[in-house]
Amino acid sequence: MTTEQDLRIDLAACYRLVARFGWDDLVFTHISARVPGDEHHFLINPYGMLFEEITASSLVKVDARGEKVGASPYPVNPAGFLIHSAVHAARPDVGCVLHVHTVAGVAVAAQQGGLLPISQQATIALSSLGYHGYEGIALRDDEKPRLVDDLGAGTSLILRNHGLLTVGATIADAFLYMFNLQRACEIQIAAQAGGGALIEVDPRIVAGVKANVQAVTRGLGGGLAWPGLLRKLDRDAPGYRS
Repeated sequence: MTTEQDLRIDLAACYRLVARFGWDDLVFTHISARVPGDEHHFLINPYGMLFEEITASSLVKVDARGEKVGASPYPVNPAGFLIHSAVHAARPDVGCVLHVHTVAGVAVAAQQGGLLPISQQATIALSSLGYHGYEGIALRDDEKPRLVDDLGAGTSLILRNHGLLTVGATIADAFLYMFNLQRACEIQIAAQAGGGALIEVDPRIVAGVKANVQAVTRGLGGGLAWPGLLRKLDRDAPGYRS
């Protein structure tokens, strides 16, 4: 059974990986993880700390409102937890919510056509993707139901003019969904820069992608790549476990 300490290590690793892949935006996005148990508590980053600095012990435990639970020397940003709290409340199957403001992600989010089925990565993302219209900086509670409706039962959400969001039963799953969605956006921007006509994947192929992904990952989802990512961090930046 996953313990809170296990979760802290994985979440700190996820923050470090987001930084190492260049997906961070100084201190202005969040990754949250549901703490095991019935208390409806979550772990989130200490506000103001760079993602590359985050450790297991520095993560802050908050309640469903984003308020600190227990003593912690670090501040939190309740407003930054608004999107996360909406998803966690509506989707008990979600253990992790990952939100980023990458250049490629925002660029695709600003395109009328959104993510185009022009790569294998895009077809995977499109099999479980929604869109949420921009309503300004996410500070209002009344936006929550619309965001939740737009995500639905999916795993990925493009926030128009804003960024990308993925969810997963585990931190590893949410990270893998984000890796794929971000890569699909990068490929799209690169392909469009070439100036030529783009070839779109047959919709019938897109429709069969979910079953294919299950086969490729052997049903393990993000758990297939996660141990290797942790080994990489242990070699290059082992401090995240402390």
